[in-house]
Amino acid sequence: MSLSIEEKKAIVAEVASIAGEAHSAVAAEYRGLSVGQLTQLRREARDGGVYLRVVKNTLAKRAIEGTEFECMKEGLVGPLILAFSQEDPGGAARVLDKFAKDNKQLEIKIVALGGKLVDPKDIKAVANLPTRDQAISLLMAVMKAPVEKLARTMNEVPGKLVRTVAAIKDAKA
Repeated sequence: MSLSIEEKKAIVAEVASIAGEAHSAVAAEYRGLSVGQLTQLRREARDGGVYLRVVKNTLAKRAIEGTEFECMKEGLVGPLILAFSQEDPGGAARVLDKFAKDNKQLEIKIVALGGKLVDPKDIKAVANLPTRDQAISLLMAVMKAPVEKLARTMNEVPGKLVRTVAAIKDAKA
């Protein structure tokens, strides 16, 4: 059953709006996956804050025009499922990489991050990017370290004085 022109326009608009707000995108070939496996992938993507959609390549090319994922246009060939990270840059890569470990039929073809293509073999590096909460906690740890060191150093001065006075007292006794 073919789509009407209005349905195609709606799909392009939906994917374009998601692509405009996404942090990264991954396209994977899903040939050979069963309906149950695809349903499981969609569930995992939804839980991971990833927008997942099977779109005709011509519609996908139109949807990503004018976004930072325009670099993906040349690679959109064959039956592909598009995944856009909405919450953190590594979300889509994390979900698809984890799923591809258990399901060898899912083959990652394109990875785009920050307007640039990343080699699909390097998906582990993208998948290991920290989430927003992890990045904030790392930043706070880095910001907190100098203050803690200063407080320990300032506390050491009176502590050293007390130990010196105690040593003199013991020496005189």
